[in-house]
Amino acid sequence: MLLIGVVDVKGGRAVHARGGAREHYLPVGSIAGSPIDGNPLSLARAYVERLGLTTLYVADLDAIAGAEMNTKVLAGIAAIAPVWVDAGISAPVRAQQAINHGAAVAIVGLETLRSFDALAATCAAIGSERVAFSLDLRAGVPLDAGDPRGASPEVLAADAVAAGAGRVVLIDLARVGARTGPDFDLLARVHLAITATPLFAGGGIRGPGDLARLADAGCAGALVASALHDGSISATR
Repeated sequence: MLLIGVVDVKGGRAVHARGGAREHYLPVGSIAGSPIDGNPLSLARAYVERLGLTTLYVADLDAIAGAEMNTKVLAGIAAIAPVWVDAGISAPVRAQQAINHGAAVAIVGLETLRSFDALAATCAAIGSERVAFSLDLRAGVPLDAGDPRGASPEVLAADAVAAGAGRVVLIDLARVGARTGPDFDLLARVHLAITATPLFAGGGIRGPGDLARLADAGCAGALVASALHDGSISATR
């Protein structure tokens, strides 16, 4: 299973996400004995150099809210390790911007996606292997303001794969930083809906036991922050 370290960036600072209440996120203080003091590059280096991670995930929270992408931070982290970037990407031009500044994978999130046609256009522009669809939920409910169907997570995941997404990431914002554990049953159902496409989980992961259960549910990897920060999941080497 691929363990991916999450760097949430707000106002140029690395912050600790909790419950999706972004206005209350505080800077990351330290990880694995290394002082971070809100520096996103320091957090990225700690993940790689102290914990042995090989892939990082950057959520540019300001860009997700509609601001310009923080390309300086993105490029700095991309110089440390391959990075997946969630930065309000909903069209080819924004995806290409992320790729141009070092992103290995552009995340197209349900929260900001205008339509699955836009997702298909993005996949066609930069290649399906460089696009991951983020199935954004809050307490199990999709954040799909642009989809009047009220489709289930399973259907939305299948629609994203049909549009060309090479990966699916299921993130429940209500579980982020809450140490409640992922929704393993939902993840298993989504996996069955997109069996041939790698599925990744984020939100609420507490420790190695959860990672084992995610693998059993069909997940190829996990996005983790809190459990790495507090040592519940330790170094990988």
